[in-house]
Amino acid sequence: MSTFIIKGGSPLNGTITASGNKNAALKLIPACLLTDQPITLHNIPNIQDVRNTIRIMCDLGVEMRDLGEGSWHIHAKTVNKTALDSQLASRTRASFVFSGPMLARMGKVTLPLPGGDLIGGRPLDTLISGLEALGGKTEMLERGIFHIHAGKLHGGGFLLLPETSVTATENTVMAAVLAKGETIIYNAACEPHVRDLCEFLNQLGANITGIGTNRLVINGVGNLHGGEFRIGADFMEVGSFIGAAVVTGGEIRINNADPQNLGMVRIVYKKLGVNWIDEGDDIIIPARQKLEIKPALGGRIPQIKPMPWPGFPPDLMSIALIIATQSQGSILLHDWMYESRFFFVDHLVFMGAKIVLCDPHRVMVQGKSNLYAPSSSVPSPDIRAGMALVLAALCADGTTKIHNIQQIDRGYEQIDLNLQALGAQIERVE
Repeated sequence: MSTFIIKGGSPLNGTITASGNKNAALKLIPACLLTDQPITLHNIPNIQDVRNTIRIMCDLGVEMRDLGEGSWHIHAKTVNKTALDSQLASRTRASFVFSGPMLARMGKVTLPLPGGDLIGGRPLDTLISGLEALGGKTEMLERGIFHIHAGKLHGGGFLLLPETSVTATENTVMAAVLAKGETIIYNAACEPHVRDLCEFLNQLGANITGIGTNRLVINGVGNLHGGEFRIGADFMEVGSFIGAAVVTGGEIRINNADPQNLGMVRIVYKKLGVNWIDEGDDIIIPARQKLEIKPALGGRIPQIKPMPWPGFPPDLMSIALIIATQSQGSILLHDWMYESRFFFVDHLVFMGAKIVLCDPHRVMVQGKSNLYAPSSSVPSPDIRAGMALVLAALCADGTTKIHNIQQIDRGYEQIDLNLQALGAQIERVE
């Protein structure tokens, strides 16, 4: 186990380059199972969840070769088995999206319930219903082990997803590209990583239209060929570094930040008094911003809540919470999606934050709080809460210890080294 030791009070200054989109990488790698031809993927982040996904691919018999600097050669010439290793698959939430490409390629797949963050219930019903609409049949072999099989996948016709689920959209698309006939997905998710996946598959010969909208039309093809693709920036990481800069009062530049994907992040962060400058593909966060919460119409207390794309990303709710503690004024944060998102705020209260946990979904924040290091080590419960605690420690008085940081490593590439490069006093201790 590793621990971060962080001495607060140092403004971040300098330049970093955004990592590749975690959620795109975790879907594009399994999507390579859809062809027996070689593929090269670029801008793959070196994080724990990606490493676990690569281990699953290797266990299936796929040739995986690290080309360096985030590029990978992937060749699924043969797939040696149809059952995912339970120990490997249970380490990451994204393991269940192997079901779509495996069902399309092999006609069957056996896999366990996925792992992932403990932020609340995330049922698989919508994902399973997408596969069943294409001809898949699901059975529970034993507690927590699924077996999905199909003689031959067919187009799902009109398919209305009961919720705008990112993983259900991606998994259904991967299965549908090789299914005979047409599948029309309504209420599809359209996040940047969903768009990356669809554009990647089209480059391999798939026939997907409506990319970037909530209506995707997939006409199945006989096979896919090889290709090369570069995934976009991780806008969750970018949003986190914006938060780190403003709560410490520093000025940083983020290269390759894909500002076209930050529209709603800009709108919501602006409620907290945060601004930045676009410069081509880069963004610049100015120093010493006047963080002040903008009241809603009529002087009412404003709210922040996540929504499906192009709404505010739910994974940035924890980061917005930390910014709010450093902004003058009051604001309500309401994460209706996940009932355990804010259970880490007790640690912030012990650091001096003025926060009231109203219920599992809502917190009221009164800023500006002068944070201080807690007397004991605090745990990182999940990826985003862990990063939020890092931000709190960066602007707190004193030295904070954060353990269970393998959770943070699952989603942020070399976060300690990147922060050190910006002047943060952070140390990783084994």
